[in-house]
Amino acid sequence: MKQFWVDIRPWRKDLATTAIESGANVLVIDDADRVRELGRVMTAAENGDLVPGKDVFEVEIVDKAAEEEALRLSREGYVIVRTGDWTVIPLENLVAQSDRIVAAVTTADEAAVALTVLEHGTAGVLLTTDDPAEIRRVAGVVAGSGAEVPLTVFEVTRIAPVGMGDRVCVDTCSLLVDGEGMLVGNTSSAFLMVHPETLENPYVAPRPFRVNAGAVHAYILLPGGKTAYLTDLSAGDTVLVAEHTGTTREAVVGRVKIERRPLLLVEAKAGSANVSLVLQNAETIRLVREGGTAVSVANLAVGDKVLGSLMEGGRHFGIAVKETIREK
Repeated sequence: MKQFWVDIRPWRKDLATTAIESGANVLVIDDADRVRELGRVMTAAENGDLVPGKDVFEVEIVDKAAEEEALRLSREGYVIVRTGDWTVIPLENLVAQSDRIVAAVTTADEAAVALTVLEHGTAGVLLTTDDPAEIRRVAGVVAGSGAEVPLTVFEVTRIAPVGMGDRVCVDTCSLLVDGEGMLVGNTSSAFLMVHPETLENPYVAPRPFRVNAGAVHAYILLPGGKTAYLTDLSAGDTVLVAEHTGTTREAVVGRVKIERRPLLLVEAKAGSANVSLVLQNAETIRLVREGGTAVSVANLAVGDKVLGSLMEGGRHFGIAVKETIREK
C-alpha cells in the first residue's frame, strides 16, 4: 500500500502531531528525539529509523542523468524525487523501473497525480506544507489510493456440510462496511470474498469489525499480493479488505478467534478455473454477490454467482513463486 511521508523541516510540533494523528508512515525531520516525545512513528533523520544517505536518498530531477542516479539509488533504499516544474514524465520513467520512488509534493492534487502515474503510482509521497489541513487532505488521498485487486464472478457448483473443525474469526481494528470483505480460499490461487458481520440478525448483534473467514488451513490474501494461513494471523498484522468493485484498503488485526464449529464446503467455477473454501456452517457467514450484496451460506444455492479472485498459484512463506504445484 502507498506510503505517506511528511517533511517537518524546520521543526513544528503542530505539524508533527497532525501528521501522526493522520496516520503518516514516516516523518522526515532534523532530530528524531523530538518526534519520540509525541508517539511511535518511523523517522528519517541522522538519528532516526531511516538514515539519509544510507536508507533514504533525495534527488532533484533536472535531466536524464538525475533520473538515472535516482534509479541507481533506488536499489539501495527509498528515493525522494523532486521535479522543479512538477513534470509527470520523469515520475513515469522512474515508476516504470522502481517501486521505491517517493514523490515530493506540496498539495493533495499533486499527491493524487503521483499516486496514479502509469496506473501504478509511486511508492508514496513526501508532503511539504505549513498547513495542518493540507496534511489531513493528503492523508485522505493516500488512504483512498489502495491498489485494486482483480475480481472474478464465480458460479457456485457445490455446497456440502463436512463435519466439525476449527474456524477463524479475524477481528480487525476497523469498522467494515456492507459490500466488502476478505479474500480467502482453500488454495493460494483462488479466493472467495467473505463478507464482514455487518448485517442485522435476530439472534446475534452485528460485529462490523469481524470477518468469520474460514477454516484454519485456508489462505487469506494480504497487501502486496502475499498470502498467509488464517491460523498464522495475530494481533498487529495487516490484512487486505476489498470492496466489491475491486478497490482495496488495509486493516490491522486486533484479535484472532479460533473455535470448533460445524463446517461447510463451498465450491465454484469461472470458466476452467475452480475455487473452494471451507466456512463455518451458520447463517451469519456470508459471501458477496457481484453487485455487492451479501448472501448467507444458509441461503446459498448451486448456480448462484459470487465474487472472488484468481491469482498465480505457488507460494513460499506467502510470496508467489514460479514452481510446479497442484492444489486441490
